[in-house]
Amino acid sequence: MGNPEGSARRPEEQQLGPVLRRRSQVQAGSTTDQRLLDSAGPSEWVHTDPWRVLRIQSEFIEGFGTLAELPPAISVFGSARTPVDSPEYEAGVRIGRALVDAGFAVITGGGPGAMEAANKGAREGSGISVGLGIELPFEQGLNEHVDLGLNFRYFFVRKTMFVKYSQGFVVLPGGLGTLDELFEALTLVQTQKITRFPIVLFGTAYWSGLIDWLRDTVIAQGKASEKDLYLFHVTDDVDEAIALVTKEVGK
Repeated sequence: MGNPEGSARRPEEQQLGPVLRRRSQVQAGSTTDQRLLDSAGPSEWVHTDPWRVLRIQSEFIEGFGTLAELPPAISVFGSARTPVDSPEYEAGVRIGRALVDAGFAVITGGGPGAMEAANKGAREGSGISVGLGIELPFEQGLNEHVDLGLNFRYFFVRKTMFVKYSQGFVVLPGGLGTLDELFEALTLVQTQKITRFPIVLFGTAYWSGLIDWLRDTVIAQGKASEKDLYLFHVTDDVDEAIALVTKEVGK
């Protein structure tokens, strides 16, 4: 069937779905649905940005659909390299168990170390133990104590799930990934993107250097406000950590 009268495009103009291309941006070749139905075509398209958008969308949908019915939850972060026989691992187990006893599900990054410890505590307490993993070059997989697990391709989708489905964070000693999650949450609270979101740093000896730097360098040079130090709490006591992270969410 020919084009309706008046709808013909000039050679230098091309309409591809919602996209208008003119002059040098006109693309030669087949139509969109022809390429869709042509099974013999090249496969490079699965690595293009438009296709990645669909993958990102699917991760959000899968995450929202899986986690939407969780009860109130607290995310516990910490190093994947925390030894099983260390005091930090033991603290993670106690924190996971105490959060379950307080009526919360426990969400972690699903890996080993401190994350495994918190999942183990939640599982031992017969609570909901959630792991949100991430695709990495060095595959780790979800630890054996995760009862509900999701693996993500994209860090930013995963971080959205942590914030959206948690009522607060407990942060054990950790490395760059732990710091990433911590400062993401601090930024969201500082900018009031999220409210009523307690953040507890567990382990004063580990976190004291960071806090000193924030106070004596960042705040002292006017890069942040003194009140930003009140965006988080620091403790060495498991019971206090649980009380701090749960009192602001009505528990």
